Amino acid sequence: MNKQYNPKDIEKEIYSFWEKSNFFKPTNNKNKKNFCIIMPPPNITGSLHMGHAFQQTIMDILVRYNRMKGKNTLWKVGTDHAGIATQAIVERNICIKKFKKTRRELGRKKFVNEIWKWKKKSHERISYQIRRLGCSVDWSSERFSLDQDMKIAVKKVFIYLYEKKLIYKKKCLSNWDFNLKTVVSDLEVNNRVQIGKMWYIKYFFVPERKCSLKKKYLVVATTRPETLLGDTAIAVHPEDERYKEYIGEKVSVPLINRTIPIISDKRIDIKKGTGCVKITPAHDFQDYDIAISHNLPLINIFTLEGKVLNLLEIQDIKGKLSNTYSNYIPKKFRNLEKSLVRKKIIQEIKKNNFLKCVKEYEHSVPISERSNSIIEPILTNQWYLKTKKISKVAIEAVKNGKIQFLPSKYKKLYFYWMENIKDWCISRQLWWGHRIPIWYDKKNNIYAGYDEKNVRKKYGLSEKIFLFQEKDVLDTWFSSALWSFSSLGWPKLSKELIYFHPTNILVSGFDIIFFWIARMIMMTMFILKDKNNVPQVPFKKVYITGLIRDESGKKMSKSKGNIIDPIDMIDGISFDELLIKRTKNLIKSNLFKKITKLTKKEFPLGIKSFGADALRFTCAALASLNREINWDMSRLKGYKHFCNKLWNASRFIFLNIKNTQNDSIKNNVLSEIDKWIFSELHNTIKSFTQALKKYRFDIAANILYNFIWNQFCDWYIEFSKITLIHGSKKEKEGNRYTLITVLEILLRLSHPVIPFITECIWKKIKNILEIDSTSIMVSNFPKFNFKLVDHDSILYVINMKKIISIIRKIRLSMKLSNKILISVMFYKPSDVIKYIIEKYEKYILFSVGLRSIKILPSNKNIPVCIKKNIDKTEIMVPILGLINKKKEFLETSVKLKKIVLKIKKVQLQLKNNNFLLNAPKVVIKKNEEMLSFLKMEKRDLLNYQKLIKKI
Repeated sequence: MNKQYNPKDIEKEIYSFWEKSNFFKPTNNKNKKNFCIIMPPPNITGSLHMGHAFQQTIMDILVRYNRMKGKNTLWKVGTDHAGIATQAIVERNICIKKFKKTRRELGRKKFVNEIWKWKKKSHERISYQIRRLGCSVDWSSERFSLDQDMKIAVKKVFIYLYEKKLIYKKKCLSNWDFNLKTVVSDLEVNNRVQIGKMWYIKYFFVPERKCSLKKKYLVVATTRPETLLGDTAIAVHPEDERYKEYIGEKVSVPLINRTIPIISDKRIDIKKGTGCVKITPAHDFQDYDIAISHNLPLINIFTLEGKVLNLLEIQDIKGKLSNTYSNYIPKKFRNLEKSLVRKKIIQEIKKNNFLKCVKEYEHSVPISERSNSIIEPILTNQWYLKTKKISKVAIEAVKNGKIQFLPSKYKKLYFYWMENIKDWCISRQLWWGHRIPIWYDKKNNIYAGYDEKNVRKKYGLSEKIFLFQEKDVLDTWFSSALWSFSSLGWPKLSKELIYFHPTNILVSGFDIIFFWIARMIMMTMFILKDKNNVPQVPFKKVYITGLIRDESGKKMSKSKGNIIDPIDMIDGISFDELLIKRTKNLIKSNLFKKITKLTKKEFPLGIKSFGADALRFTCAALASLNREINWDMSRLKGYKHFCNKLWNASRFIFLNIKNTQNDSIKNNVLSEIDKWIFSELHNTIKSFTQALKKYRFDIAANILYNFIWNQFCDWYIEFSKITLIHGSKKEKEGNRYTLITVLEILLRLSHPVIPFITECIWKKIKNILEIDSTSIMVSNFPKFNFKLVDHDSILYVINMKKIISIIRKIRLSMKLSNKILISVMFYKPSDVIKYIIEKYEKYILFSVGLRSIKILPSNKNIPVCIKKNIDKTEIMVPILGLINKKKEFLETSVKLKKIVLKIKKVQLQLKNNNFLLNAPKVVIKKNEEMLSFLKMEKRDLLNYQKLIKKI
């Protein structure tokens, strides 16, 4: 083995070996249990981020563990076409930058062709990242959500749902992105709190009054004055004393003289604004719901390009054209863009004395995640899926335990959404995606089919009848909802589908429980049935991870400049390259300086190469049950040191057995020390396996770290150095056997978490131990053997370690070099301590540099000693001749003064009533613990001074 552990030298070569050897492919052995994970398909919008690396590490740990347990294992990999996101990115980066054209100017065919080119490059980048992380996915069965087979699956499901009358087309209110010119889902909308303006506008009562009115007008507060063109009512709360008498009266909409009613509705917030709300059903979701309840007309005022119409579009709640109001729009407002019409209307209401006042107002503005433009609710013709009918069975699947959420708290989130579910808008006005399999004739009759030929045959239509296909595509989440079974070959009855569906576990984030996980459960259970016609679940368990944030707890985003590419931590990156990466696609140029400053502060020299194993171990160690997880670069550095430690320990072992015959290595005459490390190893196997079964990857990582670093490297290998020099022939043989055997087992135990370094070291061991298996990843996972747990050896070694640790602390307190030999005396040792001194004397002697060990018959005539207790046994170290009396007394006096000052400071704080009333309990407790520690330190120093005086 090389002296230095360098991940770059081994990782790529090892992954290539695994892949070429087909270790990632399932064996499809009928005698084996099956295990399958479907990787949530990454979007082809760019490269993978830390969230992907985090979740993929967890998945790979599970896959490698189950593969080593002997299961027929499949980790299905694929990528998603990501309709809106990909189209937006390609239009911005290719059309505008490269061709200086919009997608419409470029044309549908050429634009889609450019996306396919983008997809190829993005796929190469993503697959490289997955490989570098060490993910053992089955590349031979990789899928893409727009593959031909996937298209067939999507069409089949759509047609089936349409024929079951679960899919319909309707003009409804939806989120409209004027920039992308498509409807978007709630997932693509971010509500940002902004400081804007609230305009208070006068709505005058019309002359025909039913009662005597005290006021001439009502004042309506709005953040969107331009939408008054679409007002159809004024709403107040039925219990609002200010307006009760006006319910049923009518007012005139300013500037357009439209007469609208005053209605009452309990959804109105009395405290918000003036308590009077203008109802614009075609441009606000709550207004739309109120309009449905009160049978109000809907008035659309905008074109799909974001300009004011020449004539209003008025319809009733069923979508039929209505003549309730005039569709006339004053010429001065026609064809104006949204922002311009607002300015014009404000000018006009001021001019005509309709404006009462203007106030600053903090409110939430819906922003498109994809285009960064303001979302406008607007009436559009869309395709919808009735979800109420298919959600019930999906709710029951979680209630009766067919699907388990881990942690279980996320069930509440799932139930809340599923029990309040609304029909799903499944159409998008895009060019990239699954085109909706619907055809129309000139009379707008609708036909569903796989293609035009299929439609004509199915519906008996002659070639003379002109047909044209629906231009819209399906929401990306529609095809994603079929991923658990369509990626396994459905609608064909493939081996993958037979063996691996339902899949075992889905690993995903809580942010897409509604948008993907719930929809997968609904769609799978509606489409897939077993032999007894019982709905199949897509997966048996859902493991929900937290979201990875930066070290200060902020969300990682391009605009903040705090994104870290996992590859940069694996392979390293210079500062200049990192800065270019973080700033090259900035939409806002003013962010450059801010991101440069942040990057200089965080990574002044760039990022070092830490390797995939260190990154994976960090991900596992951070995988707690918290909703949000802060990334920690210091832990990444620590786990790189951990990998170094394992590497150096392995080198030591190989160097000490290289000239030993195999027969000698396999000798199993074990000492108490050997039995102890085997006992600790098997207890570690047990607790590690239990942690994995409970999906506590953080606990599993800590268990592994503790055994390898603390027990095996820091203690057993140090004991081995003593055995190999001072031990008998049998002890040396037993020690070499133990070293290589324990190393081989712990490598297999660690492999799911740190696959590269374990494979590299294990390959060298397999020849020594004559192991038949070709790779560690297809060898057996270690089993706990209670027969190899020797409780006596654990007890003895624990106490020996305590003795050694106490003597080391005494040495440290006296500032003695390891070269200076000291004597240790034991007074009234227990039977256990006596046995340890007798059995392990050489380990104690050579571990702490002792001249001699004595057991005292009495405590008379003993020299001045530092004394410590263990198990009611007194350990004494004579200090005569070992220290400089004057120097030690002076140094301890200085320390004492500092400690006394600290004690007074903490005591004053703990007596301060303001501090006790206002400080968090954690801080108070911390101060109390500090005071206790300082007092103990003071006592020890005083005792030490007493000893010095006796010399």
